Amino acid sequence: VQLVESGGGSVQAGGSLRLSCAASGATRSTTCMGWFRQAPGKEREGVATTYTLRNASFYADSVKGRFTISRDAAKNTIYLQMASLKPEDTALYYCAACTYCTGIDCHAPAYWGQGTQVTAAP
Repeated sequence: VQLVESGGGSVQAGGSLRLSCAASGATRSTTCMGWFRQAPGKEREGVATTYTLRNASFYADSVKGRFTISRDAAKNTIYLQMASLKPEDTALYYCAACTYCTGIDCHAPAYWGQGTQVTAAP
């Protein structure tokens, strides 16, 4: 499975960005896709996940009401619409395709993209 992210960038706090992640390869081995992020000096954390076999999405408490994950099955692509960005949202955002998820936790075997930087300036 190959994942290619795009859409990161720098915005002022309060701004919006949309991330995209296009998947290719043996994606049928995975049942969940999601977005994860890692800020400098911090561990990677789950942001949002969406299940590919049923209509369910999950969000970290810190992004609920501001971020929306969506999926275009025909394009094998997921998106993360981010609004009202805060400086604490600044991180390297990774897309993942997971064998399965529990909430916003991704379970191996999992495939990861290369990451895209999101910066929300104060």
